[in-house]
Amino acid sequence: MERTNPHSRLGLHDDGKRITLYAPEKEEVWLEVLGEKVQANSLGGGLFEYRLDCPITIKDYRITHPKGLVAYDPYAFLPTFSNEDALLFNQGKHWKIADVMGGRLCTHQEVQGVKFSVWAPHAKWVSLVGDFNHWETEKNPMRMIGSSGIWELFVPGLEEGERYKFAIHTSEGHLRLKADPYAYQGEMRPSTASVVTRIDLHEWKDNHWMEKRKRCLHKPLNIYKLHIGCWKTRGGEFMNYRELAPLIVKYVKEMGFTHIELLPVMGHPLDESWGYQVTGYYAISRRYGTVEDFQWFVDYLHQNDVGVIFDWVPGHFPTDDHSIAQFDGTYLYEHEDPRLGYHPKWDTLIFNYGKPEVLNFLIGSALFYLDKMHLDGLRVDAVSSIIYLDFEREAHQWKPNVEGGNENIEGITFLKELNKKVHETFPTALMMAEESHAYPGVTDPNRLGFDLRWDLGWSVDILKFFETEHSYRNHVFKSLTHEMTYYYSEKHILPLSHDDVTHGRKSLLSKMPGSEWEQFANLRLLLSYMMTHPGKKLLFMGGELGQKEEWNCNEMLPWDLLTIPYHQGIYHCLAALNHFYLSHPALYVDDFSPDGFEWIEPFDEKKLVLSYLRKGGGETLLCIHHFYPEVLEGYFIPFEGKPKEIFSTDSKEYQGSGIINSEINAEKGGIKLTLPPLATLILSV
Repeated sequence: MERTNPHSRLGLHDDGKRITLYAPEKEEVWLEVLGEKVQANSLGGGLFEYRLDCPITIKDYRITHPKGLVAYDPYAFLPTFSNEDALLFNQGKHWKIADVMGGRLCTHQEVQGVKFSVWAPHAKWVSLVGDFNHWETEKNPMRMIGSSGIWELFVPGLEEGERYKFAIHTSEGHLRLKADPYAYQGEMRPSTASVVTRIDLHEWKDNHWMEKRKRCLHKPLNIYKLHIGCWKTRGGEFMNYRELAPLIVKYVKEMGFTHIELLPVMGHPLDESWGYQVTGYYAISRRYGTVEDFQWFVDYLHQNDVGVIFDWVPGHFPTDDHSIAQFDGTYLYEHEDPRLGYHPKWDTLIFNYGKPEVLNFLIGSALFYLDKMHLDGLRVDAVSSIIYLDFEREAHQWKPNVEGGNENIEGITFLKELNKKVHETFPTALMMAEESHAYPGVTDPNRLGFDLRWDLGWSVDILKFFETEHSYRNHVFKSLTHEMTYYYSEKHILPLSHDDVTHGRKSLLSKMPGSEWEQFANLRLLLSYMMTHPGKKLLFMGGELGQKEEWNCNEMLPWDLLTIPYHQGIYHCLAALNHFYLSHPALYVDDFSPDGFEWIEPFDEKKLVLSYLRKGGGETLLCIHHFYPEVLEGYFIPFEGKPKEIFSTDSKEYQGSGIINSEINAEKGGIKLTLPPLATLILSV
């Protein structure tokens, strides 16, 4: 039998007078023809034939699958994957690839069933396995669409919930059982089969949000980043998306956040990877519910004016046997040369961005989530690892590009094409880059084209400063001001993320030096410095609680800390800061223009005081930060005017010392203030 085109032999032939079936597991085969049960004749080699005197149609006979499903013959139908679809995919230009690739419910030739397709160009042949055929690897061979490398089969009668995989028979004679790279959902780990899933059941009610949504470049953008599996749990077990949605909305609205950002909830097998080792690039993790549950989750947040951003991981993928690693027996999605295709730091594989089909797979994934899940943006993980061939590698572990350099030319092209296509298709969606190596033009629309870049340099500098003992802070004072020397080269988000509170780095609170009171005052100072500094904002969960231990994905956030006054102080201080931020355009309107920021000089390294103006939206704010644990009385600020203190992190409400500048004395050339220890003051001017 022709393995690349089984339909040429199997199915209905001779003008509807001959039926040929393939059942290598059976000695006899019965089928139903014109309502009558008949036996086919054995031809040997697993082939069976039934001949008729008069012609019939594909709907005049039915077969019985091994599990008992009685349905029309899969091999009597025309292809569901068109030559045009195949051509677009091979060119890397099929932007609706999620609709046609993978296991999809459909009606084909007026018959309901599931169409299956998979890209495996180097396979000797491919068969479909699943519950319906008892996972028999030779029972249902698929046909190749021309020379496209795409294999296809339509199975009438299959329904939602069917578990399946692709049996890849390699050219070396090996058998590889692979999950569907385009599956909408997979089984609950540790099982690895794909599951036929509908994604059109949810009736969206977020039209108002989607129509008014903006990219937020001149609007407040204050992101609360969370791991949905351990933000809150029920008896130590994961909660459903639908249970979590109202709790998250209530919390982020009270706290004054505008968006949430989810650590990856794409398909992934390992909890401890936090979702960053993805095996399902078109799937939603089954841990927390169904695809429809997740759509309901996003819809609910949108109806309550909370945006949803998604961590998306196109930089690398795990080596799990069931996933896309060596998918068809060759290095299909990855490079064969380990200097290009293997990431030694993460023990993961790297996409071959030079293949049009791989580029299509990844960009199609991004478009899919923005479209079908109504996401407001994607934070692209590990962008530097995509840009640089020598990222986190020793000299012998990487290979220069054709020009002898360390830039991944194909990876850079991928990022440009990704952002171009996203912005063409979803003009109001945000694209954010986690880029750590100061590659030029990350947010330049004529270069990489992201909307925002995580300023990881700011995170490193600011945390280095805050971890320093108070008496030595004058030696690292430039860590506070260095960021503004390059700030306007990109459009930045200031992140205090999960990476800052894991792998032995300690929690934000535990980084702080000094007594317990001083630690909490320092944390209030850190958070307020972030909120008043130019740039959009991001805080990882737990920071607002004053969490003592570093983050552990296997434990729920320690909400009981909010019964303790010092922790209540952090919580209430941040909520007040967030709402202050939302109500003061000076803190966000001109984040990316030098007109929105002005240093008050000179910098006071000796007394550890820093001050500046934030301007925009018709208002000006004077922000003063004092980084030493002593009161400074009569401190002179070279700013002329009659400002009024409108916010202080030293308020007793936040467990501060309660020092207030109820009246501010103006002097020649400036003003005099009492500066509380380890505190931020904000003055209206």
